[in-house]
Amino acid sequence: MSEKPAQIQTKLDWSGYESYGSFGSFDFGGFGESEAAPASGGGYAKAAAVCMGKRHCQDKDKGVMCPSYRVTDDEKHSTHHRAVTLKAALDGELGEHPFLSEELAEAMEYCVSCKGCKSECPHGVDMALLRVEAMAQRWHQLGHVPLRERMFAFIPRYAKYLKLLNWVCTFRKRVPLIAKAMESWLGIAAKRSLPKAAARDFISTKSQSLTATDGAREVVLLVDTFSNHLDPQIAQAALDVFQTAGYTVHIAQPAAGERALCCGRTFHSNGLIDEARAEATRLLDVLTPFAERGLPIIGLEPSCLLMLRDEYHSLGLGERVGKVANAALLLEEFLAREHDAKRLTLPLKPLTGKVLVHGHCHQKAFGAMPAMEKVLGLLPGLQVKFIESSCCGMAGSFGMEAEHYDVAMQMGELSLLPKVRAAEADTLLVANGTSCRHQIRDGAARESQHLAQVLQRAIQ
Repeated sequence: MSEKPAQIQTKLDWSGYESYGSFGSFDFGGFGESEAAPASGGGYAKAAAVCMGKRHCQDKDKGVMCPSYRVTDDEKHSTHHRAVTLKAALDGELGEHPFLSEELAEAMEYCVSCKGCKSECPHGVDMALLRVEAMAQRWHQLGHVPLRERMFAFIPRYAKYLKLLNWVCTFRKRVPLIAKAMESWLGIAAKRSLPKAAARDFISTKSQSLTATDGAREVVLLVDTFSNHLDPQIAQAALDVFQTAGYTVHIAQPAAGERALCCGRTFHSNGLIDEARAEATRLLDVLTPFAERGLPIIGLEPSCLLMLRDEYHSLGLGERVGKVANAALLLEEFLAREHDAKRLTLPLKPLTGKVLVHGHCHQKAFGAMPAMEKVLGLLPGLQVKFIESSCCGMAGSFGMEAEHYDVAMQMGELSLLPKVRAAEADTLLVANGTSCRHQIRDGAARESQHLAQVLQRAIQ
C-alpha cells in the first residue's frame, strides 16, 4: 500500500509545466494516450508525467537517445523506466524518503544527461533536468553531498590551482597503486586518466576588449572553465578566428579581483542547485548588458554555452535569462549564420586530408550539427565525415566514476571508438566537447581538436 505522497520543496523552477493541464490527466497532441500526474510535486510531477509510455527511448536507430539503454538493453535503464520510477516516488510508493530509495537510485544511475530524450522523444521528456532535481532532493534527504560529487562540482572554484597538481596526474599514471588508492578513496576509476591543466590560463592574459578596426561588428567570447584552464589553446584559436575575420571581441570577464566566470554546469549536473544559481547570477550580471546591446554571445564548450539556452530557465533568475539565451550561440552556429548573411570575411587556406567529426550530445540535441557541417564545408580540400554515434560515454564526470567506467567505455565502443581507431593516422579528428576529447584519448589513444583549432590552422 502506498505511503502518503511526499510533499517536496523543489530546488528548480518547474512552473513552466504548471500549464500542462490539471493533476488529472494529460493528452499531448492527439497521441491517443493520457497519463495521470503524481499527486505531489507540482510542476515537477507534471514534468515527469510528460512521459506517455511510447517507449521511443528504447529504439536503437540513429540518434542520441538513450545511450544507457543502447548499451545494457535493459528497460530499467531507459528514459521511460526512469519516468515511471520517479512518478512512483512522487506518488508515495517508494517510502517516506523516496529520493533515498534504491529503486530511484538504480533508475537514475546510468542517465548521462545527454538531452537526447528532450529532442528525440515525441513528447520532449527532459530526463536530464528531472534527474538533477532528483539528485538535489537526494542530497537534501541525505543531509550532505558526497565528497566525490562535491569535488567534481567545485572544479570551477579550484581550477586555477589544478596546474599545481599536474605532478599528481603524472605520478598516478606511473604508479598504478596510487590510482587504485584514489579509486578506493574517491571513487575515481583507476583506468581513467586525469586531465592536466595548462601552465597559464587564458582569461588572465587577455584584456576585456580587443578591437579589430573602428566600426567592426562586435562579438562576446564566453570562455568556459575548461577552455580557460585546461585547453586555453582552444580559446586562443577562437580569438584568432574572430580577429582575422575583423570582429571586435569582448571577452566576458568578472570584475577585477574576482575569480573567473563559470556557467554553473558542474554544480548543476551534480545537484548543487544553490551553487549553480550563484554562478549563473554572476555570469548573467556580466552578459546581460551585452545581450541588451544585441551582441552575440559565443561559446566553445557545448554543454556550457547551451546551458544558457536551456537549464538557466529552470533556475528562476528572471527575464534577463531570456535575453541572454536569445543571444547565446556556439561558435559554429555563429559562423554559419554570418556566412548565410554574407557577413563572414574569413580568408581560409586549403587544407588537404580527411576529417572525422564526433558531435557532442548537446550539439546533436540542440540541432547544432548542421552548422558544424556548413562551417567545415567552407574549408577547401577537406574530406569531412561525421560519425553516427550516440554519447561518447564520458558525459562529464560519469566516465570518471569507478562504478560507471565499464558502461562508459561500452558506450564509446558502440560506434565512436571503433571509427576513431579505424581512421588513418593522418586523419584529423574533431570533437568540440572536452569530455569527448578525453574519451577519445583514453579509449583510442588519439588526440582530437576543437573546430576553432581547425579554422585557426586554415587562417595561419
